[in-house]
Amino acid sequence: MDLFSNEPDLFSLSYNEVKALAEKCTKCQLAKGRTKVVFGNGPVPCDLMLIGEAPGADEDLQGLPFVGRAGQLLTQILASVGINRPDDIYIANTVKCRPPENRAPLATEQEACSGYLQAQIRLVKPKIILLAGSPAVKAILKSDEPITTIRGKWLKLPGTEIPVMPLFHPAYLLRNPSKEKGKPKWLTWQDIQEVKNALDYYKKVAELSQ
Repeated sequence: MDLFSNEPDLFSLSYNEVKALAEKCTKCQLAKGRTKVVFGNGPVPCDLMLIGEAPGADEDLQGLPFVGRAGQLLTQILASVGINRPDDIYIANTVKCRPPENRAPLATEQEACSGYLQAQIRLVKPKIILLAGSPAVKAILKSDEPITTIRGKWLKLPGTEIPVMPLFHPAYLLRNPSKEKGKPKWLTWQDIQEVKNALDYYKKVAELSQ
């Protein structure tokens, strides 16, 4: 995903115009099997943005990101530190259509969708971006580092100063439900606390600069 360039047909468009184009998109094979395009959900602009990998079955039916079991867990994780959906976070995926059998999106599919995601980042203007799962990390950061070693670290969105934190995908946490100290679920709760602290810091800085 090339975050240093912008598709000319998307760069000057409004959010609703970009969304309308995405909803008619046939750039890759995923368009053939979709029920609904899952563009994104949340306020525009928004201080906090989360990027996942791809819609699943529930998302494909409803046209909204993270509404299945993994999405419900994500909502709980966010709410545990006072981040409420949909008011406090904008959520999108690297691809806007569901891959068959919920497989991970292919690099070619993520590239076909990259212009839409670039436009979303430009329009949402997040102060912090969260990346849920390895496919999102690979697409955005071009990193093959395992999520187990990169999660919870503050990185930068390529070409920008926007802080980025990779997190375990909520679907992974459903498969590893232990809340024992040091386990993925426990680590994620620590990570989201740090994210909330960073958000509070940016909010305080903004208030002082007014």
